[in-house]
Amino acid sequence: MARPRGPLARFDAAADRAFDRLRGRNWADRLFYAASALGDHGILWLILAALRAARPDGGTGRSRQAAVRAAAGVGIESAIVNLGVKSLFRRVRPVPPASHPLPFRHPRTSSFPSGHATSAFCAADLLGEDDPLMPAYYGLAVVVATSRVYVRIHHASDVAAGAMLGAAMGRLGRKLAPLGAPPVWRRESGAAARRS
Repeated sequence: MARPRGPLARFDAAADRAFDRLRGRNWADRLFYAASALGDHGILWLILAALRAARPDGGTGRSRQAAVRAAAGVGIESAIVNLGVKSLFRRVRPVPPASHPLPFRHPRTSSFPSGHATSAFCAADLLGEDDPLMPAYYGLAVVVATSRVYVRIHHASDVAAGAMLGAAMGRLGRKLAPLGAPPVWRRESGAAARRS
């Protein structure tokens, strides 16, 4: 896939310039390089899935179901994106900086779409169902996804496409592998709403 021109190239350039305002700041380097590293191979999402499985859920088993579903979903998503989708596009990655301020792993696959963004939004959707921590999952997904633009390994359009694809895959995963009965608190609040 050749380098895009027109509105897509302008979008990527504008996003890169916005991140230039942060690059080189110690706190930003640490945050975004750590997020990028934790997103490698879905490590962050597997850790969060294990933590969700360990949380008490009133005996419903939904926490464990959501965790298993998320771990399996990230594995399936990774295979589809890295072995299938990326091979269709072969987009060239951004020109890397002369050196990175912190340790960094250079991927060998196509730039489009961002696998980190895809797995982040897929996992956030799968983990977040009926979980009060859902906003935190999505917040982490945004940080992991945007870290790839920050470290100059993806174009912003790669990340945007990956986020949309990941969210769609997460929704599909929820339909194909629904959690068991809703938690008691949700059933009770629904019943109360119907009575009023």
